[in-house]
Amino acid sequence: MSREKLRALVVCPGRGTYNRAELGYLATHHGDRKDMLDRLDAIRKEQGETPIQELDSAKLFKSREHLAANNAAPLIYACSYSDFLSIDQDRFEIAAVTGNSMGWYIALACAGALDAEKGLELVGGMAALTGGQEGGGQNSGSQDLGGQLIYPDVNDDWQADAERQALIESLLHHSDDDKRLYRSIRFGGYQVLAGPDSAIKHAMTVLPPLDDRYPLVLPGHSAFHTSLMADASKKALEVFAKDFFSAPKVPMIDGRGVIWQPLGTDVEALRQYTLVHQVCETYDFSQAILTGVKEFAPDVIILTGPGATMGGAVAQALIAEGWHEMHSKADFIAQQKDAQAKEEYPYIISLGMEQQRALVSK
Repeated sequence: MSREKLRALVVCPGRGTYNRAELGYLATHHGDRKDMLDRLDAIRKEQGETPIQELDSAKLFKSREHLAANNAAPLIYACSYSDFLSIDQDRFEIAAVTGNSMGWYIALACAGALDAEKGLELVGGMAALTGGQEGGGQNSGSQDLGGQLIYPDVNDDWQADAERQALIESLLHHSDDDKRLYRSIRFGGYQVLAGPDSAIKHAMTVLPPLDDRYPLVLPGHSAFHTSLMADASKKALEVFAKDFFSAPKVPMIDGRGVIWQPLGTDVEALRQYTLVHQVCETYDFSQAILTGVKEFAPDVIILTGPGATMGGAVAQALIAEGWHEMHSKADFIAQQKDAQAKEEYPYIISLGMEQQRALVSK
């Protein structure tokens, strides 16, 4: 493999990426980060919450505990941020950082707009404000914070499927408010749809089953990135003041595809985007990825863990653009395998995959 320093676009994951298979992720991969993790856990203890390392080292994965919003978000943050710190920056130049949904908050920490402790405070605070509980369905409290489901709008070869796209559009423009969904996230070849519980239930009866998996209601998720989060946004502005944020040290790409440069960031505008637009409007992960590859021309795209669920979505966003002559799932797989055969770095590298992790970590 080439010894030249490679430019990397780093992508951080959102909720739903720490599951049974990820139990022990921190203990396995980040024993050398104990000092930092202890600082984060000191904050957790002050808040009366279970320490992150205790959750990660549990003998059994308990959905009600590990998928609860107040635990899941900090767990994912600690894993992803630790993964970022493990990237060998003697071999990789971090050209820009982005993320999916909650991954934007992690990206803020990776880019230096927040320190490690403030990153945890933001992730935990927003998880508390936006709700969500294990198992989905009606959230706690009197307000219906709704839910999310995910459904593919591409075929088995990751090419656009007009029929599926039309069906999704019909749900987004339903004449009955109780059955109308919002586009929550454009996630490569998937649409994450959100809305009140009544609309989620209706969609489950309308969308044809696919692969014995979809439509899939995302457990523990509220109607993120929709107007149902307006109250949470208002409260967040009260909790996180302007001086909580700083300008980033490396460029960041948000959920609109807008770039935040170290020398050009208006910190109050960053706060407003993070606590208002990012909370209440569609998160366009696909556009963030396309902006990243077009504007920063990375040699590789590095996906932090936990989990390895972003790789397909990133590839699908690139396929839709015909990037690097990728027009199908087969093209993507062939390119990844070709790089491996030539002992070169694959274009997309996931730290959540053990073999690929070794390619980029110190």
